[in-house]
Amino acid sequence: MQTIQHHSELKKDNIRVFCRVRPLLAKEMCCTHGVIHHMNFPDPEGRVLELDMMSKMARNEITSLASDHEGNKYKFCFDRVFQPESSQEEVFKEISQLVQSALDGYNVSIFAYGQTGSGKTYTIEGGMDGDTVGMTLRAVRQIFKSAAELEDKGWKYKFQASNVEIYNETIRDLLSNGKEGIELEIKLTGKDSVVTVTNVTATNLTAVTVSSEKQIHELLQKINLQRSLAEIQCNERSSRSHSVFQLDLTGSNSITMESCHGTLNFVDLAGSEHLKDSGSEGQQLKEAQAINKSLSILENVIMALGNKDSYIPYGNSKLTYLLQKSLGGNSKTVMFVNISPQEDFTETLNTLQFATKVVRRSSQLLLQFS
Repeated sequence: MQTIQHHSELKKDNIRVFCRVRPLLAKEMCCTHGVIHHMNFPDPEGRVLELDMMSKMARNEITSLASDHEGNKYKFCFDRVFQPESSQEEVFKEISQLVQSALDGYNVSIFAYGQTGSGKTYTIEGGMDGDTVGMTLRAVRQIFKSAAELEDKGWKYKFQASNVEIYNETIRDLLSNGKEGIELEIKLTGKDSVVTVTNVTATNLTAVTVSSEKQIHELLQKINLQRSLAEIQCNERSSRSHSVFQLDLTGSNSITMESCHGTLNFVDLAGSEHLKDSGSEGQQLKEAQAINKSLSILENVIMALGNKDSYIPYGNSKLTYLLQKSLGGNSKTVMFVNISPQEDFTETLNTLQFATKVVRRSSQLLLQFS
């Protein structure tokens, strides 16, 4: 496998962190008069989210994240902060170059992280047409268009799509023909020819050859019918699993005899939540515990990668085990940290705490306070 630079140079950083605040829902408008009072966006370059602490409890909780602050205002810095009115097109522009690099042989992952009900699935999937189309369909639209343009230079690509759901540490194939997803196991397939990251795959995983946006559209509709959802107090339609949509790209050049293999991963993570606030019991409680544990392991993996540790705990979770090639080595990653505009400081701060650790470890920006 080679990395071929067809396009402009990429940033050297392996992980970029974006924060996205979803707009108020109709049912939230009456309580706020359409204004998000506790969030401000003071930076004209769109890199800062400022929180106004509105209670003593919130001030006490955030002190663990800061050694210095002024009054009740705290500023969190990211590669980009998207305000509630930001469109899907505006968001995609920020990742379009990264998406393009999959054609060069890079492993690219787009993660959506955040509390339940914060807009993760909307960012990744969005609607199926018009301005609401999410990152996945916009990305494959760009990939197919660019691949067609590269044919004049001798390049020809083959694409295969797959989708797995990780539910309670069980891997399910959401493109299988059965009524319910088939449980899969992870299999080691040796070392990558270029980077020292172990390749892994899920056994008997359905891989569908695709060549158009329409085909991807139909696959996503099928996936949505299969995914595990539940109603909890925080969200009436909460994702109870991690969904990983993968597009494999294999390219060969008949003129230069070069070849490359890249992947695009779109990861819609299950919503993080405080168990005491979710109202989860029985099976849903087990789901929530599994979700929180796997998210904690993802955080540990990202921190270990940032520290350049000799041991990376990929194997502690099915999510990180499956995605290890797309987290380390020859990979590029974007983490969308999704924030709810509701005045739920505990969940918001938990999300921002995770995000600032990723920012620090990726050597992008430091958490700053004023």
